[in-house]
Amino acid sequence: MTSFEEGDAFPDFEMETPDGGTISRDDLSGKKAVIFFYPKDNTPGCTTEAKDFSSLKAEFEKAGVRLLGVSKDSAKKHQNFIAKHDLTVELATDAEEGGLSDTLGVWGEKKNYGRTYMGMIRSTYLIGEDGKILRVWPKVRVKGHADEVLDAARSA
Repeated sequence: MTSFEEGDAFPDFEMETPDGGTISRDDLSGKKAVIFFYPKDNTPGCTTEAKDFSSLKAEFEKAGVRLLGVSKDSAKKHQNFIAKHDLTVELATDAEEGGLSDTLGVWGEKKNYGRTYMGMIRSTYLIGEDGKILRVWPKVRVKGHADEVLDAARSA
């Protein structure tokens, strides 16, 4: 699925944030980060995942970890998603072709109920202070995932 593995340098990126700003790999340097990719705002699994990470944000911060959720949804959709569910986790838009999700291989072919389509493959990356990938969770199952990532971030 991805050609980026543990120990590799996390690729360079720049994405739009809901407030009209941008976030890049440089903004994360010198601190651990968790970047989780999810398919779509306001869908059941994605809402649960974003709420789970939001509820643990203070714990991630205590562990010196910055959280970032990424989908191809627009900044405006992210604003609505944040407001509707009182999310505290940072979100970014990776809508451009050839963006970070394409580079990592988390935008790809999916199959559901016999239908094949392109979509975001739910995945999470834990990045070290040096910008290297410490851990990858491909094809994530939402239940308990945020807790598992927090445990890994604390021990990294």
